[in-house]
Amino acid sequence: MSIWPKFSIRRILNSNSRSYNGTVIALLLILLLIAVMISISVGSSTIPLQQIISAMGKKDLTSKTYQIIRFVRIPRTLAAILAGSSLSVSGAILQSVLNNSLASPNIIGVNSGAGFLTVLIGAFFPASLFLTPLAAFIGGLLAVFLVFFIAQKSGASRMSIVLSGVAVSSFIGAMTDTVLTLKPETAIDRSIFLIGGFSGVTMDRLALPAAFIIISLIVVIGLSYDMNILTLGDETAKSLGLGVARLRYLFLGLGALLSGSAISFAGLLGFVGLIVPHASRFLVGYDNSLLIPVCALLGSVFTLGCDILARILFAPFEIPVGIIMSFLGGPFFIHLLLKGKKGKLYD
Repeated sequence: MSIWPKFSIRRILNSNSRSYNGTVIALLLILLLIAVMISISVGSSTIPLQQIISAMGKKDLTSKTYQIIRFVRIPRTLAAILAGSSLSVSGAILQSVLNNSLASPNIIGVNSGAGFLTVLIGAFFPASLFLTPLAAFIGGLLAVFLVFFIAQKSGASRMSIVLSGVAVSSFIGAMTDTVLTLKPETAIDRSIFLIGGFSGVTMDRLALPAAFIIISLIVVIGLSYDMNILTLGDETAKSLGLGVARLRYLFLGLGALLSGSAISFAGLLGFVGLIVPHASRFLVGYDNSLLIPVCALLGSVFTLGCDILARILFAPFEIPVGIIMSFLGGPFFIHLLLKGKKGKLYD
């Protein structure tokens, strides 16, 4: 039996037309454009839209406004878009491949594994920070395979996967805290990294992770049909000629690469990969060829919106965007737990 809810806006509207799908994507693109303009405009000082256009047109490096936009606001905006899209798609992949509606990068240990190797690079090899996306990918991949192995040994139920992820995350988190405590001079800002945020992100730091994210998204979209078949169950997938084990490991690797790349510059952001895939399924249903692009767009809008709130809620003070996401994601996770078993938390 499918773990996914039996409704979506598409079903409510009784619409399977391309026009509906196009409308959803068009609205998300409009929302993203609006969020981008707001993100570039607001901060410690608000820059009017007309002034933004004028400064970017002149490209005067001596202009303070141009410097703020070019070297602070634009990198931060791009970072939020990249992190939101990659973490959301990673969550959608994990939920589909593990057949678990509670799976997400932060819940099943991907974030903690990626974060641990990222911290190791920053603490012991600060001259090799360009390797952090690769280290984050390896750490996330090892963590998700460890969680998958433990869950298989304990019965592979929905709750065993979640509990295995919590246990692995706690253990790896303790190792991360140990490294940061013993090496306080690490090249990574402890508070921003552990909570998650985009303050201080530069274009240089984004270059390599952006390449990994874009390539991974293209590959996932290209394999969306195979993901659809995989979600039907192992027996059905095998009967259709798919190599189930090979595909599952491939998708887990892509999910780890997406989330690890985001963690390398955004820190341990939580709950994006849990909330956005569910919201996307509510909008467009379960076809991954449509769900994955919608997840990427909605995740970008959601993360950018949270970052904007983090900047303006207590202005002129700024709070890490990870705090906003935790306030939203915690209750949503509890809602999914209670809803999954009609109030029962365990299988």
